[in-house]
Amino acid sequence: MTVIRHEAEVPLSAAGWRFDRALADMFPDYSRSRLVSWLKAGAITLDGAPATPRQMVKGGEHVRLEAELEVEVTTAPEDIALDIVHEDEYLLVLNKPAGLVVHPGAGNPAGTLLNALLHYDARLAELPRGGIVHRLDKDTSGLMVVARSLAAHTALVDMLSRHDVERQYEAVILGTMVAGGTVDAAIGRHMGDRLRQAVRDEEDGKHAVTHYRMRERFRAHSLIQCNLETGRTHQIRVHMTHIGHPLVGDPLYGGGLRLPKGASPELVAALRGFRRQALHAERLAFEHPITREPMSFSAARPDDLQVLIDAMRDDARGAEPDDWL
Repeated sequence: MTVIRHEAEVPLSAAGWRFDRALADMFPDYSRSRLVSWLKAGAITLDGAPATPRQMVKGGEHVRLEAELEVEVTTAPEDIALDIVHEDEYLLVLNKPAGLVVHPGAGNPAGTLLNALLHYDARLAELPRGGIVHRLDKDTSGLMVVARSLAAHTALVDMLSRHDVERQYEAVILGTMVAGGTVDAAIGRHMGDRLRQAVRDEEDGKHAVTHYRMRERFRAHSLIQCNLETGRTHQIRVHMTHIGHPLVGDPLYGGGLRLPKGASPELVAALRGFRRQALHAERLAFEHPITREPMSFSAARPDDLQVLIDAMRDDARGAEPDDWL
């Protein structure tokens, strides 16, 4: 079990502050709620004595922090292969395959990314949610960042909340687009289906913004790029459906089979065989939470998505002008 030890003096500039506020300022690597929990447990002392969160400080007092990082998750480790794009002592960046669930839950008690991460690094059990700070849907492929230390976890969560992590996706949608745009529409749980999200009024949903642009147009579909300003559940899937362009293969949001007139046998086979939403997290960029170094990563398009796009290109190339939708 990891033990954290720090000693410091309350800065004179904090005179008159509550102790919990001073602690948050002195130890920014840890969340305020965690510091308060340690304080209440007696793991933090002020001039060698117990203190309370509301206690006022004068500045110059000696603070000692000695706390054990307890196990946060009890999920069993499993030897599941991971595609690690980058790793250092503070974080991992990995390329998640389609079909891999991120967290255990109803219907998926094991065989998840969390199981794999705990096998790769047992210390992740000491971090909230095993170091996972954001997620991808089961059938979405692509890049994720995972914290490996409490300081990195706190910083990454804060960066995500401030929208300081750039997340870029590519998707294949139903219908042909002429240009890009922005969808600014709140998202909340669907009123009639607990598995789905839906565009809601601002009072009932969470603010959500997706920027998109057209990359390539086929006869009945488009390849687009999406950049998230926020990170709501199913955001791209919900927003694209909202503007009338659901993702190809999406089982929840209406990405059904759509064939252009005279579709090639290869395109028919590719569309019938594509059993997931056509969505890939292709780029991730952020400032390293500890070193502040700019970092940028990309993940190649997975084979199944490449086969689908190639079939659409070939079909469009061989079609007559009148057969375009």
